[in-house]
Amino acid sequence: MLEGAADNASILSIDLGLLIGLLVCARLLTPARALDRMIFGATAGSLLVVYVYWRWHDTLPRLEMSAQSLWPHFFFMLEFIAIVYTLMSIVILFRSIDRSGQADRAAREMRIRGVYPAVDVFICTYDEPLEVIERSILTALELDYPNFTVWVLDDTRRNWLRDYCGEAGARYITRSDNKAAKAGNLNNALAVTSGSSNAPIILVLDADFAPRRNLLKRTVGLLANPGVAIVQTPQFYYNGDPIQHNLLATQSMVDDQRFFFDVFQPAKDAWGCAFCVGTSFVVRRDRLVEIGGFPSEAISEDINLTYTMLAHGYQTWWLNENLSRGLSAEGIPEYITQRSRWCLGTIQVALLRNGPLFGRGYSAIQRLHYIHGILNWLCKPFLVLLLIAPMIYWFVGLPAFEADYLAFLRYGAPAILGQTIYMAWISRSRTLPLFMEATHAIVSFAVTATLISALVKPFGRPFKITDKGGDRSAPKLRWKLALTFGLIAFGSAASIAWAFLSPYAASEISSPDYFNVLWAGFSMLIAFIAFVACFELPRGDKFFSINEAGALALGANDAVPCRVAALSTSAVEFTWTRGIHPPTGGAQRWLYLERLGWIAITVAGIKGRTAIANLHLTFEQRRRLVTWLFGLSQHDVAETVSITGAIAGLVRRGFQGG
Repeated sequence: MLEGAADNASILSIDLGLLIGLLVCARLLTPARALDRMIFGATAGSLLVVYVYWRWHDTLPRLEMSAQSLWPHFFFMLEFIAIVYTLMSIVILFRSIDRSGQADRAAREMRIRGVYPAVDVFICTYDEPLEVIERSILTALELDYPNFTVWVLDDTRRNWLRDYCGEAGARYITRSDNKAAKAGNLNNALAVTSGSSNAPIILVLDADFAPRRNLLKRTVGLLANPGVAIVQTPQFYYNGDPIQHNLLATQSMVDDQRFFFDVFQPAKDAWGCAFCVGTSFVVRRDRLVEIGGFPSEAISEDINLTYTMLAHGYQTWWLNENLSRGLSAEGIPEYITQRSRWCLGTIQVALLRNGPLFGRGYSAIQRLHYIHGILNWLCKPFLVLLLIAPMIYWFVGLPAFEADYLAFLRYGAPAILGQTIYMAWISRSRTLPLFMEATHAIVSFAVTATLISALVKPFGRPFKITDKGGDRSAPKLRWKLALTFGLIAFGSAASIAWAFLSPYAASEISSPDYFNVLWAGFSMLIAFIAFVACFELPRGDKFFSINEAGALALGANDAVPCRVAALSTSAVEFTWTRGIHPPTGGAQRWLYLERLGWIAITVAGIKGRTAIANLHLTFEQRRRLVTWLFGLSQHDVAETVSITGAIAGLVRRGFQGG
């Protein structure tokens, strides 16, 4: 007994020392230096390699045709895929590049020479409501660039949109069918514009993305390099994704794409393997003509475009600047549909005869980077097994691997600590343990189903768009998904209870049982976070904080100063000074803002000295308002994590109903 206590103390001391050492490394090293990335990455990677060696040699039974043998080997196979993906990620992150300096020089060169290549702005739209697409149209028309034409590519043939484009000053293109989905829409526009504007540069925007005024001046100059076909910028969002929103963590939890856009793509760019992400990118028309237009063989036309360009010797450069903002998926079903489509598209491009796995013209590094992208999706089935393995152990009697908690503390805990601290460090606080796993868990079942179906029929399925906009004012329960994660959370909790309360439980819990109890606890927490996220909160009008001085007309010749705190495209929140008789609910008034002039408003509600009012805008006022709000640089979506804020939001949602 004393010997066991000594072992426990010794292992815990080692783990504690390792934790302190990793935290010191995170404090002393900086992700901006390549040598530091290599040192920290190699440290975290070596801990993971030691763990894999232990798993292979000490935790697997002899391979036999039995459930007791096949289950742990199957689990290890999927776990190994996830580990290979992680190790490849660490190596990729050894490098990184920031092209802002090159963009500065290219912009300065254009300004000095006074030569600004013409640009055709393609706005791709399919059935989005006006409230969504107007953001892209109106902000695109206000781009700070001397020579461009805005084209709206309508793949749903809407007469009202054609009329709106005429009034706003954009040009309108449609076609008779939807062949080849988005790629077909873009190729149709490529052909139509070649007979008119025929600009040498094309900017592609999705219908919900609002470009910043300086987007073209920051990107177009980089295409002067003959080896560069595409300059891609990251996607930022002005709303929280459904997981952030439903967990009340929009300001404390980073969306799952931030790490990819802000950390991974600059690293891939340094290796010459950054890729197009479908919107907010500029591309040279001559290079498109050379490769035969936007590739349409796979539903992920963006990554297919990059790899087709790579096969022809042309690169995609990543300019990691906030130059546009779009609408993130607003509901859980749309969120899952989007990720499943990305997964299927990645698999389809991999299977193409001229793709990065089987085609000619690719370097070994480029092929390995694509394999890394495939492994990202192949990791999702392992997450499913990770959640259900403790229940299988307790209720079926099959361990995922044979280990006790002391052995796991010796080999597994260091690997977990290394990865957790390294990822927080390299991402500059963009990862949040448990919450990040819950985010991936929400899509893991659908992605697993997509992978299985892709084995049978990888091609021939229709393109599924991500629905955006519309009325989301009512709460919704995604009951199928909630039932799945509710059962996992309940089953994990029941596993823990069974370990202690079962009539068959031993008088003293064994070391392997302790290990699986701890595992069940982590599974329960991840599943509970995912379960709570399935209860969708309503979304109201999106308000932007502005803090502008204004005036409120109380009568025909009576106006008083007020302060406008927040604005949306349809409502305003403002306050007034003490001693002024407030307007009543339902009252019609006029509000003055310097950028918009006098606006007709209807007071909707009053609380203290704060009022909410609906806006009644002219077309010109709405144009100025949309370009103002969606061109703002600040936003209230988190860019780094706050663990206390995320936990507080989870507690409010989980135990107080939000």
